[in-house]
Amino acid sequence: MLDARGRARFVRNRAAVAGAAVVAALVLFALVGPALARHDAYTSDFVNGVSPTGMPVGPSAGFPLGADTIFRDVFARLAAAGRISLVIAAASTAIASVIGASVGIVAGYYEGERAPRLGWLRLDVDGALMRLVDVLLAFPFLLLVMAIGAALQRTTAVTIFVVLGITGWLGIARVLRSKTMQVRALDYVVASRALGQPPATIMLKHVLPNVAGTLVVLATVQVAQMIVADSILSYLGVGIAPPTPTWGRMLFEGQPYYATAPWLVAAPGVAILLAVWGFNMLGEGLRDALDPREA
Repeated sequence: MLDARGRARFVRNRAAVAGAAVVAALVLFALVGPALARHDAYTSDFVNGVSPTGMPVGPSAGFPLGADTIFRDVFARLAAAGRISLVIAAASTAIASVIGASVGIVAGYYEGERAPRLGWLRLDVDGALMRLVDVLLAFPFLLLVMAIGAALQRTTAVTIFVVLGITGWLGIARVLRSKTMQVRALDYVVASRALGQPPATIMLKHVLPNVAGTLVVLATVQVAQMIVADSILSYLGVGIAPPTPTWGRMLFEGQPYYATAPWLVAAPGVAILLAVWGFNMLGEGLRDALDPREA
């Protein structure tokens, strides 16, 4: 994906390198954190997790990030929640990328012209797809996701990432439509069309490879947006049900104790902040590295 000059531009971008390091650290923490934790993420420790005042213990050797209000290890729960949040963000981004890329490439390819006749029907494909995008963009994203989540009543990780995926592709579709319109005007694409190659072949063999870099950048930034969306859903009570830990739910549960047990808010809050910042910086760095106009 990146040539030598692209890699050099990426390495020179300190914010991008820092973002990549943060993302790698979070992934590593989510993968190995539960194994390194001294306590189970779901089990209360009523002996070591309780302070002499009856409050949960703060950060200590036995509880690196303290205990929560029912004396469970915050470190273990933060790692388990990170694994869930990153899986949901990655899976929903994959779904959104596939839908958005498909819609954007098809719309951009047929921009200004009509698709081949299907029986008696001949549609303005670009116009129809873009009007669909306009209609869906008229609904606030998080409000739409919350409505769907509330309608499902019982939500799991699968339902969360499917809902986020099928509602989060609109921006990707718009950007890739514009990019496809540029690629469609290239000489070898025009020649392929003149030689009578099927539109599906041209889109897969010529258009998709040329917009793949843009798609990777969009997907990287989209992961950050999906982490925020998942955290908001959990915070508002329409995400994954307890006792399964999520960053948003941990933030909600710790909010009443921000003064007496600040680690309950600080731990998930910092995790969300780092994840969003890391993926955004990584996406910005990839965008600059893939931009041929950069020196």
